[in-house]
Amino acid sequence: MRRRPDVTLTQLRYFVTAATYSSMTRAAEELHIAQSAVSAAISQLEQQIGTQLFIRQRARGLVLTAAGEEMLRDTTALLAHLGEVLDAASGHVHTVRGTVRFACFVTLTPFVLPRLISDVGAAHPNLEVQVAEMQADAIRTALRNGAAELALTYDLALGPGVETEVLGFAEPHVILPREHRFSDRTSVRLQELADESMILLDLPDSRDYFESILVAAGVVPDIRYRSASYETVRGLVARGHGFSILNQRPVHNETYDGGQVSVVAIDGDAPALPIVLARLQGVRSTARARAVAAAARRIFGVPQES
Repeated sequence: MRRRPDVTLTQLRYFVTAATYSSMTRAAEELHIAQSAVSAAISQLEQQIGTQLFIRQRARGLVLTAAGEEMLRDTTALLAHLGEVLDAASGHVHTVRGTVRFACFVTLTPFVLPRLISDVGAAHPNLEVQVAEMQADAIRTALRNGAAELALTYDLALGPGVETEVLGFAEPHVILPREHRFSDRTSVRLQELADESMILLDLPDSRDYFESILVAAGVVPDIRYRSASYETVRGLVARGHGFSILNQRPVHNETYDGGQVSVVAIDGDAPALPIVLARLQGVRSTARARAVAAAARRIFGVPQES
């Protein structure tokens, strides 16, 4: 019978940190130890389990192998569960403490994150929410490699292996310059804007969503400018460079530079974007992640899980 590898918690922690930062050097800085100690521990771990966990690439740093990705997912869950076991043993079973890694879709962040962090801090003062603002493709990767335990995002091509919980829906709307002839309308058909220039919020997956709305309406947009910045799009619209389609709506219509936009509903079948909590399927949720999820549900008015 083959003897089970005698790995240590230190090796596992070093492995998770190196995988999170894709770098032995960055991991060593985070752990406040020598880079050689991280490298030696991970090399010994690979020898003990008989599997290569990383591909070392000079240009890209550390890249997880398929076995490494699977081990990272399971090890992250193991270490999180161990933390809860130790809390329970030390009498802190009812106290949520430690750090939770949380990813948030970049355009949702300013609308949700400040309140979320405040609410979590008020309910759980010993819990730190470590936030990464990301686009959809990065969120997929972060959930799979353990860089994020939980994510708040639009349901945009998260792919297999990710489970989601719908918190709400973001309805698309048109934004127009304040002087536009349709700015005082309650709704507008996209066909009425077919001959006008468009400012596109140009993020991966998001751009496909916006363009699909226009295609479904039979409109081939004349995209004059593209920007990955939500506020830049609003600023360009306010200055008369075109219209745009967005989902999130600030409480006021003024832009950073003092311009004004008008928000007009879309007359027609334009699908809303589901806003979801996303986590890796099959991984046990920690008390830390559950606390953040509960705060997110409260923000969106979703009944709490029993």
